[in-house]
Amino acid sequence: MSDIENRNDIELLVNTFYEHARSDKVIGYFFNEVVEINWPDHIQKITDFWETTLLGNMKYTGNPMSVHFEINQLAPLEKSHFQQWIVIFERTVDELFSGENATTIKERAKSIALLMNYKISQTT
Repeated sequence: MSDIENRNDIELLVNTFYEHARSDKVIGYFFNEVVEINWPDHIQKITDFWETTLLGNMKYTGNPMSVHFEINQLAPLEKSHFQQWIVIFERTVDELFSGENATTIKERAKSIALLMNYKISQTT
């Protein structure tokens, strides 16, 4: 199994993650019912985010925290939702990749999810 090396790898990860997340009974409803998502645009934006975060290629512009605050207004985001997101994300990485970047992206994803959960919990 190879490591995450380029944008194509990240796009595979993002697409596979969302396939799993959308069918998940804990968090799937956020993607299927709460937020109306233009999937091609969303996949591109999230791929840009991870390409910037992991590989240092400055592709992403945006504020993921503000987006999640908006989602929280529509349906409360709870600690269990962030925990499940982490489980699915890590499982997806492990299903597809192995190596230093795979480990790094899991660590960064966990840190981001924990920070988002903390900030959102401070607003309620």
